Amino acid sequence: MKEQFVICLSGPTASGKTDLALTLVESLPCEIISVDSGMVYRGMDIGTAKPKPQILEQIPHHLIDICDVAEPYSAARFRLDALKLINMILARDRIPLLVGGTMLYFRVLQQGISVLPQANQKIRAQLTAEAKQNGWQKLHERLSQIDPVAAKRISPNDSQRLQRALEVYFITGETLTDLQKENPGQPLLFPVINFALIPQNREELNVRIGGRFKQMLKDGLVAEVKQLFNRGDLNCNLPSMRSVGYRQVWQYLNGEVDYSTMQEKAIIATRQLAKRQMTWLRSWPNIILFDSNDLKVKEKILRYLEKIPM
Repeated sequence: MKEQFVICLSGPTASGKTDLALTLVESLPCEIISVDSGMVYRGMDIGTAKPKPQILEQIPHHLIDICDVAEPYSAARFRLDALKLINMILARDRIPLLVGGTMLYFRVLQQGISVLPQANQKIRAQLTAEAKQNGWQKLHERLSQIDPVAAKRISPNDSQRLQRALEVYFITGETLTDLQKENPGQPLLFPVINFALIPQNREELNVRIGGRFKQMLKDGLVAEVKQLFNRGDLNCNLPSMRSVGYRQVWQYLNGEVDYSTMQEKAIIATRQLAKRQMTWLRSWPNIILFDSNDLKVKEKILRYLEKIPM
């Protein structure tokens, strides 16, 4: 009997996920769903390492270029979009292949997401103003008193999640941790096979990240962000503009840092992102890890999948 399942391919930034996914599609009846919080936005191409237009024409990807950069895109919305696509792809007797490095999206898809109150713009504006005056570290200290479990999980530098945790408390009077325990959400009903690319040599990945960002600059990243900067309706607090690389170039265009400092800060931030991604992956249940430098990864994945009736 044919078994329906979902493949998730994750890994840190610059580990080669996209290239591997493109080769897998050559051998498997897959449709690719992007799991990337930056690629959803139109006009953010170079800094997200979005596949070239000719590749997207040849091998269509879902959840790419679906939002304007001024429009916030959340993990909850991703889950709804991805579930709809998964059902459509399975109905076509094909395999959903979810590829990307936004680990929160993978988690909410597979484990469910709690039903939380909608955003309150007045509270968000108050929190943003307070952070501007006193710094996000002070707000993190306040969250530590209100919800120490969430504060331990959320970095003081993760302003988006920090703001959301405080916002939920001020709206409901209950902590984010308690609400998530009361309503953990519905896990994905289809079997999931989790593959991940993790480099055994961290220093090699760091070198690759540095080289890739410098190439993005040569390819016109500053000009790409300048187009967005000049629109006049965007700001650096939007989820799109908080993306690694874009945030640092925005600061450069805003006169906050010089070109050299921008480049250095962007590379450091990308390396920190890769480190967080690998921490997530190493604690992921039932995940099959491959060295990103292993030239036989595709063959090993195909051999694993041969055991499953398709």
